[in-house]
Amino acid sequence: MPTELSPTARALRTMEILRTRPGATANELAAALGVTERAARRYIGILKEAGVPVESTRGPYGGYRLGRGTRLPPVVFTEAEALGLVMAALDDSDELVGQALGKVIRALPEKLGRQAATLRDHAAAAPDPHSVRPDPAVTGALVTASAARRSVRVAYRSEAGNESENEVDPWAVVVRHGRWYLLCRSHRADAIRTYRVDRIGAVQETARTFAPPDGLDPVAVLEENLGTGWEYRTRVVFDAPLSEVAPWVRPPMGRLEASGDRCVLTGSTGTPDMYAEKWLARMPFAFRVEGGPELRAAVAAVAARFSAAVNSGPTPDAPGSVPEASP
Repeated sequence: MPTELSPTARALRTMEILRTRPGATANELAAALGVTERAARRYIGILKEAGVPVESTRGPYGGYRLGRGTRLPPVVFTEAEALGLVMAALDDSDELVGQALGKVIRALPEKLGRQAATLRDHAAAAPDPHSVRPDPAVTGALVTASAARRSVRVAYRSEAGNESENEVDPWAVVVRHGRWYLLCRSHRADAIRTYRVDRIGAVQETARTFAPPDGLDPVAVLEENLGTGWEYRTRVVFDAPLSEVAPWVRPPMGRLEASGDRCVLTGSTGTPDMYAEKWLARMPFAFRVEGGPELRAAVAAVAARFSAAVNSGPTPDAPGSVPEASP
């Protein structure tokens, strides 16, 4: 801890330690505060004089703990914690996050609050253009239902704009690369589904309960199922063995399986253009798109654009072109 902290500040820090580590000994308090055991006991005395009920137990397993019903002071941030909070929120353009951060900064001590405000006002960030902030009310309803193990009815709008309603078991809400997903079991399809939370318009909790799979790893299951259940079917055949192609395939692209000395990638997507440009265009293997028609059209469009880029004739600055004579 900083050596310039006042006895009052150290006493409050002692109170925070006891809140998180009930039963801490004088030796443990001293180590956490960076003081002697005698000084640690003095801060315990300051708390008791201020009316804070601190209980102590003697013996080899004894220590200090806060009494029942103790009202703790507002959350106290260190300088590193406060500045870290501002840095974490810098790349978030959500208005609610900005308002909440402003309240936190105003509640900080003057010197620390001034540092945090300066960082917020004078630092710039380039937010992830692909991240989408879902409705907090919708997200909260999904998390609440997931914790209570209750099924919900959700109104969903697909990438293509199609709207539908479905009853699902909300296993977990997962944040992945700036996007929020609901990992669930669809009652209608009787299968695992991954829904973008920002495309869920309404959530209605039902009386039906559910039990998630034993040992569920939400992140792993999400990764495995991101390439299934979307509007447009995909099937791509690579002229290379599975062992070579596998390191280039991300889970949302679908399931990769061996087929002789080649391999086949099957799945689905809600954005054929992104599938073609972001994923297939970077694959260093010869491949053939066998389905579906939307992905074939997207790949053809990318191929035509790339072909036009190299067949449009040399530009003045291109290798092999003849520069204009200087006046």
